Amino acid sequence: MNEPRRERRQDRRWVVKIGSSLLTNDGQGLDRDAVPIWVDQMAGLRARGIQILLVSSGSIVEGMSRLGWSKRPLALYELQAAAAVGQMGLVQMYESCFQAHGTHTAQILLTHEDFSDRKRYLNARSTLRTLLELDIVPVINENDTVATEEIHLGDNDRLAGLVANLVEAERLVILTDQDGLYSADPRRHGDAVLVSEAQVGDEKLAAMAGGGGQFGRGGMRTKLDAARLAARSGTQTVIASGRCENVLLRLSEGEALGTRLNPDQAPVAARKQWLANQLRVSGRLLLDAGAARVLTESGKSLLAVGVKGVEGDFSRGEIVACLDPEHREIARGMANYNADETRKIMGHPSDRIVELLGYVDEPELIHRDNLVLTSPGG
Repeated sequence: MNEPRRERRQDRRWVVKIGSSLLTNDGQGLDRDAVPIWVDQMAGLRARGIQILLVSSGSIVEGMSRLGWSKRPLALYELQAAAAVGQMGLVQMYESCFQAHGTHTAQILLTHEDFSDRKRYLNARSTLRTLLELDIVPVINENDTVATEEIHLGDNDRLAGLVANLVEAERLVILTDQDGLYSADPRRHGDAVLVSEAQVGDEKLAAMAGGGGQFGRGGMRTKLDAARLAARSGTQTVIASGRCENVLLRLSEGEALGTRLNPDQAPVAARKQWLANQLRVSGRLLLDAGAARVLTESGKSLLAVGVKGVEGDFSRGEIVACLDPEHREIARGMANYNADETRKIMGHPSDRIVELLGYVDEPELIHRDNLVLTSPGG
């Protein structure tokens, strides 16, 4: 598990998650000295061509500081109030720091429902991809102001894993106040050693992550959960200390810092498997010969121009089956338009979608990232 490692990765997209203990100087309010240092490093990654999505904790603790509360409240409505107040400080801090590098930020507040509902999933995915194309850094947080069960220590770790899955990031970096995952709790076991590298599916990791106390509940267990979520799209996860000098830049150089958790499958295979597990057909699309050939031989997206018929009543984000001219199923995927919209745009090129519908969500009817071949040999 702990063989020496050093590699240079040609990553295009990272999700960086910074925990509350780092951001708030162990609960004392936003650390206005440390945040610019991490932003400087993220700006350095962007200069190297890496897109950054930032998942940030700290809104509740910052809200408590602004409200003069010394003890974390137990009542849900008070937690939500603290989150609403603290989110203002969090956004102001990031916007100011990134502006120093000539970079705009965007606030994105999500709950788990945004990932479980297919329509909201596609909407969130489209928004994040658009922001990245516009060279903007999304600053993402749990929507604590309206969430209910989601408010608990460590939840933003899982959120970071879901975001990595959503945008097909090559790497998820979780910055924490620990050096990484140890073989046992180092506070209780003097012989505990840092796990330098492991496969995310290794069953021994769960025992190492611990169970009770802050170390387990808000520490490594949720980070391991995040790594497993991210691995569904082939994302590699690194858990490292945010207090390590130039940690992000050194990781991009391939330096062996923290714990690296490798996915069990390559990115494409992992995402397709994850998508396949979501499949429940809500409608069918009859394709012409050219579109069927493009899907099966070229692995490209499905455009409306290649659709000859629509069966069923499906919504945006639901799964539809793609049939060849002989009515044999060749693929399934998430539709970017509902059944009525698809009937209006089928047979037409993508540049006519806005004319036919009055708006355009995506140029593709099914993006290739959201499509799985089901025909023999596919």
